[in-house]
Amino acid sequence: MLSWAIAFLVIAIIAGVLGFGGIAGTAAGIAKILFFVFLVIFVISLFFGWRGRTPPV
Repeated sequence: MLSWAIAFLVIAIIAGVLGFGGIAGTAAGIAKILFFVFLVIFVISLFFGWRGRTPPV
């Protein structure tokens, strides 16, 4: 999912340089949403990974 966010960020930068403001804004918005979704999933997986392990006997 992080790769999708980076891809949309690159699309937004290229579209912004070429002067396509609407496309750049949309791609940047999608990249931002995907990045925050990735962060939330990452934090949740860290929490459950840390909590789910039992010490070896």
